[in-house]
Amino acid sequence: MGVVFRTARIGLRLTPAQTRRCFALLVAAGDVWATLIEVNEARFRRGARPIANYQEWCREIAGVRAGELSVTAMRSVVRRYSDAFFTTASRKRAGEPARYPRRRRLFPVRWYHETFSLDSRRLRLSTARGSPELRVRLAREPPYPLEQIRSVTLLIDAGRLAVDVTAAVPVRSLDVDPQRVGGVDLGIIHPYGVAVDDQALLVSGRAIRAEERLHLADSKARARHMSPKAPRRGQRGSRRWRKLRAKQRQAEALHRRRVHQAQHQAAKTVIEWAIEHRVGTLVVGDPQGITHAGKGKKQNWRLHAWRRTHLMGALIDKAAVAGIRVVRVDERGTSSTCPECHQRVPKPKGRQFTCPHCGHRGHRDLIAARNIAGLHAGGTTNTTVFVTHRRAGHPPARRDRRRHKMDQQRQSCPAPGRPAVDGESLEPNPFEDQTTTPNIA
Repeated sequence: MGVVFRTARIGLRLTPAQTRRCFALLVAAGDVWATLIEVNEARFRRGARPIANYQEWCREIAGVRAGELSVTAMRSVVRRYSDAFFTTASRKRAGEPARYPRRRRLFPVRWYHETFSLDSRRLRLSTARGSPELRVRLAREPPYPLEQIRSVTLLIDAGRLAVDVTAAVPVRSLDVDPQRVGGVDLGIIHPYGVAVDDQALLVSGRAIRAEERLHLADSKARARHMSPKAPRRGQRGSRRWRKLRAKQRQAEALHRRRVHQAQHQAAKTVIEWAIEHRVGTLVVGDPQGITHAGKGKKQNWRLHAWRRTHLMGALIDKAAVAGIRVVRVDERGTSSTCPECHQRVPKPKGRQFTCPHCGHRGHRDLIAARNIAGLHAGGTTNTTVFVTHRRAGHPPARRDRRRHKMDQQRQSCPAPGRPAVDGESLEPNPFEDQTTTPNIA
């Protein structure tokens, strides 16, 4: 049985002394990283061959001490430098834009199997010889069995210390047919649209878009509030300014976690639906290069805020655990081609697709999913008869500024989850799963 590696990020509950020691480890790792860069810069200036191999670097750092870093922790920094060096060199040879590693003040530190011990929430990390062991407490229990955990990584996330727990998760043996192919279309309004035979799944991302819009409005308001307090170029800034910057980074990190969690929920819904329909191969339309063409100011912002890379990665990760194969294809023109007569049509407006040649009608994203499935050998679909609707994410708890004056009395509409008072309108909850059967023209 094969395994796949999965990582979960967990916060830490630390005392002031533990916090100082953890930051000291990250600073020491940053010093090691900067030293590796400086050594190769000096060799470049002398015309000597740079050191890139991991084994060569291990021989170079033998006997070197960097703060409380253990030998294993130092070698984790060296390994990452060597991997980054070779990756950059290969991309440069291929003509792709890339640059060599740069200095970082705080660098993540990794401990591999048998160099740390984890008991429920208690984590013990090895340090340099002669230094006391570092014991920390996790904010929650790891989502993996302890015998599957292979490494832990200490890092900084939006100004807060956290640990990445990596585990070897076995691939599940499920009743799926590799010859049964489903097409997947990625989108902004609907993160995933899936079509298999005459069945289809449509995952709505309205809650994700609401979170994006509210975060954009909050960011603009925060920028207007912080601009008078910003230090001039070259000035260090006051303590109040540093606190404001820390709060801003925390707000950005919270927004990013909310969107990523919603996308993970959407990907989990797709995989569960594929397992239920015994789909063994998912053909996904790859939107690579979609941001290179100018689409206007508003559409360009939507495309750049789409987080399509994470959306694709979440689906691939969950499919690998379920033993489902994922194939990427070019999605160009799939949402403007009729799957029945295979004729190109003008760009559809809205979510409804109507073919002027044969009269076929359907949801635009499901039309694209059907065409994507047809791009793979053996991937054929029929006219969609049964559509399953699901929603990803949760409605934002904070108030949407666009929802004012919605009823005839021009009263404010309450935010989701808050009871209505006199003079307010309370709409029914639209965030319920539903299943519909579309009309077939």
